Amino acid sequence: MGDDHQVQRGRQRRRRDQKLICTYDPDATGGQPKDNRKIKGTLHWVSAEHAIDAEARLYDRLFKVENPTHAENFLETLNPNSLEVIQHCKVEPSLESAKAMERYQFERVGYFCVDADSHSASTPKRIVFNRTISLKDTWSALVTKGKAG
Repeated sequence: MGDDHQVQRGRQRRRRDQKLICTYDPDATGGQPKDNRKIKGTLHWVSAEHAIDAEARLYDRLFKVENPTHAENFLETLNPNSLEVIQHCKVEPSLESAKAMERYQFERVGYFCVDADSHSASTPKRIVFNRTISLKDTWSALVTKGKAG
């Protein structure tokens, strides 16, 4: 999985899925083909047929402002979107044996740590990943636009 492919034709949206028509180019592995062609993109995917389900907890800033101590009522500065829980995420089967506190990078999403809630006695097959670092910094974009605290 994770081989380099070149997209030949466009995408067709179908609910949340996308259909890509691609070709495999073994010479482009790692994005550096021997003939020095420019690789426009590399696809990374998880096989739905072989994937396992996981829970992802996407943490964001706890407060909507940079310094909540200046607020009259700090509770009003709490970020209602500071946690998003996504059930039934598809992950590589090798992650089924991931242990608590092990760290992983999920391509184009961020860095994740296996939660202690994973593989508990009551839910031995459950695996939970907590995002520790996002690869997209929305806070600096809000500051730039003047919408953050």
